[in-house]
Amino acid sequence: MESRKTRKERTGLVVSNKMDKSIVVEVLRRVRHPMYGKFVKKTSRFMAHDEKNDSNIGDKVRIMETRPLSKNKCWRLIEILERAK
Repeated sequence: MESRKTRKERTGLVVSNKMDKSIVVEVLRRVRHPMYGKFVKKTSRFMAHDEKNDSNIGDKVRIMETRPLSKNKCWRLIEILERAK
């Protein structure tokens, strides 16, 4: 039996939930500059599928990579880690 590869997971903040069943999650990472050695913040934005429309702007969420669901959407919401205040 062949085992399936582990899928990528990211943790980030919801920055938009205006679409139906879709959210935009911004993931922050710190990368060391190759020449100067300073740590630089870089952000990536992912569109994710939110089946129940239960996440709001400012929520900390965990998303997982999945098959392409639309032109821009190939991530899905796993869980809401922390609700926005």
